[in-house]
Amino acid sequence: MIKQKDSNKARIKRHQRIRNKISGTASCPRLNVFRSAKNIYAQLIDDEAGVTLCAASSNEKDFTEYGGNCEAAKKVGEKLAERAKSKGITDVVFDRGGYLYHGRVAALADGAREGGLNF
Repeated sequence: MIKQKDSNKARIKRHQRIRNKISGTASCPRLNVFRSAKNIYAQLIDDEAGVTLCAASSNEKDFTEYGGNCEAAKKVGEKLAERAKSKGITDVVFDRGGYLYHGRVAALADGAREGGLNF
């Protein structure tokens, strides 16, 4: 019998390996990325206090385009950087969430960098 690999299970395992090495603080929060087939989500997390400082996604009401492509991911990164700057956050630690740093994940990171976040 042929067993099919569970790609999400493998992603979660990779994400756990990443999370063992990085952590966010109030001064340097963790930029977490989650991507689904139709949308992409990003949030800045303070792991010491266990709170989300700010978030942005392609699923918001004012976001009118399709959220499952690189252009949308870049806009989400720029929007997150804008919200982070308004709260006085400039330095972050990037958490790719177990995904490859390619495509939408890389586009979101580029948008956040262009918006003013340092990582």
